Amino acid sequence: MTHWPPNSYGDGDRMTIQRMTVCMLVLGALGACSIENRPPEGAGARAANLPAGVYPLRVPDDSLIPEGPLGIAIRRGRALLVATKDSLPEHVGNQLTCANCHLNAGTKALSAPWVGVYGRFPEYRSRNNKVNLMVDRINDCFQRSMNGKPLDPDGRDASDIIAYFAFLSKDTPVGGRVEGQGFARLTPLEPDTARGEELYGSTCAVCHGSDGGGTAVAPPLWGDGSFSIGAGMARLRTLAAFLRHNMPLDRPGSLTDQDAFDLAAYVNGHARPDFIGKENDWPLGNPPPDVAYSTRAVNGRP
Repeated sequence: MTHWPPNSYGDGDRMTIQRMTVCMLVLGALGACSIENRPPEGAGARAANLPAGVYPLRVPDDSLIPEGPLGIAIRRGRALLVATKDSLPEHVGNQLTCANCHLNAGTKALSAPWVGVYGRFPEYRSRNNKVNLMVDRINDCFQRSMNGKPLDPDGRDASDIIAYFAFLSKDTPVGGRVEGQGFARLTPLEPDTARGEELYGSTCAVCHGSDGGGTAVAPPLWGDGSFSIGAGMARLRTLAAFLRHNMPLDRPGSLTDQDAFDLAAYVNGHARPDFIGKENDWPLGNPPPDVAYSTRAVNGRP
């Protein structure tokens, strides 16, 4: 584990951010936790109308970010995620930022919020048939969604991003799910790409460009500047769920389920960057039905 070099956050401070985030959660440096194995009263408590194990999505106020090295790391981690291309150009191969999909710096329900994510790792993922650490999941996004290169797992950039995730998750019990986690589950519908093209022209092109290449106010949706074919958004159901509840930004929720599937099929029908090694995904031979490429494994056989 790499320690901070002297003077990077303060003279002589060599505590790792991983250790600091653990201290934050265990000792309550942010006033977040209960030592007992139960959700605290008030913050993080499960609402009576929520299913077991699901908690309100609570976004901590910035006033709770501590002073000193940990606070600096939390703020820097958020900045990296909001301005990813500008902040980490050597790790981003397209024109996207992490916050293009995880809206409002990862705090918006039904757009894969990062609230609570810190306490859900390590996590098994069928796509690579491995137990993934949080940094593995972060780097998967950098390689697929950002069409770029992974971060140093022991470096400052990864640690600062994890510090921000830990801060957002301070009111969510370890292992708990939050309202609006991930994306909505939509009943699959047969898409109409011709109708999707019409909807794109009337609803999306003003921000994303008629050629899908993006503008000053919105990212590209296809082409070299967009996410790779190996990204989650390249799946029809995932993109449709995102569009249904988040787009257009000035009228979220105005699309119908059918609108969302039509648009998603039209957008994902365009060329985008390849992802080398995608054929090795889901090595047990159990890819979701909307994966846009073939894998080598069939029924658990390579």
